[in-house]
Amino acid sequence: MFMGEYNHTIDAKGRLIIPSKFRESLGEEFVITKGLDGCLFVYDNQEWNAFEEKLKALPLNKKDNRQFVRFFLAGAAEVEVDKQGRILVPGNLRDFAGLEKDVVLVGVASRIEIWSKERWEGITEDEDEAMEDIAERMADLGLGI
Repeated sequence: MFMGEYNHTIDAKGRLIIPSKFRESLGEEFVITKGLDGCLFVYDNQEWNAFEEKLKALPLNKKDNRQFVRFFLAGAAEVEVDKQGRILVPGNLRDFAGLEKDVVLVGVASRIEIWSKERWEGITEDEDEAMEDIAERMADLGLGI
């Protein structure tokens, strides 16, 4: 399970250090793709294969399904960790997530999210203000604290 928040920088060539705690679980090769809310999602190969199977099982006769599958698969890239513990984030994914210099890597159970620091700070401020309402709705779903 991935958890924690790590601040790093992405260099001019698009290389990003993956925290050693995350690398232990991810392995030397893994998948990075567009995520929701303007971040990138990172999956180890096992989680990615399970997610990919769910995507393949969606009926293609529904437009929403086709768009959903296209969103995640068209932007996906296999990446490899170099000797310094870095990956090269493809340019299209850097552009999508607005990654320029300061980034935040966040462990979210089965995946890692990569955020531009600016977006991360904006979303966490919004979520902090709404967390009590969100917690009430989660309790209605049986997820109490």
